[in-house]
Amino acid sequence: MELENLLLEVTDHIATVTVNRPTAMNAMTPGTLEELQQVVTEIERNDGIRAAVVTGAGAKAFVAGADIGLMRDMTSTQARDLALKAHGIFAAIERSSKPFIAAVNGYALGGGCELAMACDIRIASDNARFGQPEVNIGILPGFGGSQRLPRLVGKGRALEIILTGEMVDAAEALRIGLVNKVVPQQELLGEAQRLAAKIAAKGRVAVRLCKEAVVNGLEMDLARACAYEAELFGYSFATADQKEGMGAFLEKRAPVFLDR
Repeated sequence: MELENLLLEVTDHIATVTVNRPTAMNAMTPGTLEELQQVVTEIERNDGIRAAVVTGAGAKAFVAGADIGLMRDMTSTQARDLALKAHGIFAAIERSSKPFIAAVNGYALGGGCELAMACDIRIASDNARFGQPEVNIGILPGFGGSQRLPRLVGKGRALEIILTGEMVDAAEALRIGLVNKVVPQQELLGEAQRLAAKIAAKGRVAVRLCKEAVVNGLEMDLARACAYEAELFGYSFATADQKEGMGAFLEKRAPVFLDR
């Protein structure tokens, strides 16, 4: 796979995806989205990958928004098509059977914030800055920001961020639930990869079912979501990993999961 805007490295079952346009603050282009689609497809397809970390090259930016120079002269139809493409890619991250962890270094603005929110878990460096500043240039978030942000931090706080276009620092992002953890910049990637490794050590079937229960259940009312959980719970008892996991627990040993 030849990539110009991204780097993909796989080590010990962990894929590290790096947006690699540091001279442009890793600004997202249509080409970046095309490559991200390829990479997400490969991560889902590759059985040797059990979790993924997404980050940006350098210390200044995760992804500092979309490339405005490339977007300025788009027609309404082109802008809509770009948004729909991004929605499809971010939905694929959200619905992947593999957990995605965003390691947010520096600015995560516009499409960068939206990419981070599509991931399952977000760890921020202490210099991270989040925002949906689209209102400042006469548009609105187009890659899911107006939908995922209120689901993470609540309607009022999301509207404040979106309508003012102001940035939120790492400490505030942690306080409002936009990120899971804040660490020093130099520890960010290692912390994200350690978390990915901890998840990757679990049985693949259980990890997939846990993610399905949360992601799909959030789109249902509570009664239907609990019924859905019960179905997945029952299914888990038909797996070899349930027998191994419970057997190992009772025998006081570490489980050896078979991923089936």
